[in-house]
Amino acid sequence: MHERRIRAEAIPHHVAVIMDGNGRWAERRGLDRLQGHRAGIESVRAAVRAAHEVGVRVLTLYAFSTENWSRPKSEVDALMGLLEHYLEAEIDELDRNGIRLRAMGRVERLPERARARLDDAIRRTRDNDEMTVLFALSYGGRSEIADAARKLARDVEQGKVDPESIDEKTFAAYLYEPELPDPDLLIRTGGDARVSNFLLWQIAYTELHVTEVMWPDFRKSDLVEAIHAYQQRERRYGLTSEQVRDRTPGIGS
Repeated sequence: MHERRIRAEAIPHHVAVIMDGNGRWAERRGLDRLQGHRAGIESVRAAVRAAHEVGVRVLTLYAFSTENWSRPKSEVDALMGLLEHYLEAEIDELDRNGIRLRAMGRVERLPERARARLDDAIRRTRDNDEMTVLFALSYGGRSEIADAARKLARDVEQGKVDPESIDEKTFAAYLYEPELPDPDLLIRTGGDARVSNFLLWQIAYTELHVTEVMWPDFRKSDLVEAIHAYQQRERRYGLTSEQVRDRTPGIGS
């Protein structure tokens, strides 16, 4: 398929992805689910490269949810092993390309080896500033909000925060990655039209793009297709179209 043309001046700064469809991709081919997850790792590699090539500054990948811990232990163990393998295999390329790796979620639940590999990759790339790849691991949007509320309540109790001064900006500062901008574009592969407890606070005004492409088949052309669709939309943030045009040229770009 001919790759669509996208406008370089209107690339979304932050793209988030719900990487769905590994299991169904495998089942349709008569394979076990683990082979689907292995194929999905190739798509992670392709997505990171593609995002870097087109100029995305932040790429957030929903790699493992809090609910995923309830899957069969054999599958969870395999997913943790794949995480270790990806980090080991890709760290040199990430670092060479100036890509900073970060992770958010209740990562203390990760197995010791996976956590150690993750911590090492984060330390090695922490000074890179070409692009940020953020893995959501042991992550849930409701858990993030609950954790933020707990930290904020503790600071209120200790007199560090006046409860009367709390607004959205105050609360957002207690989220896992408060310094990163909210996603401009959220892509979900696999065809299901739901957000699955992902970035519930941050996606208030994010543009959504659902594709039938299963995650193991996702490649640069699919990312470009999603960005092209994003660039056709007008981002109004609750305003009218006329207000957007009068207020900030390019806000709907």
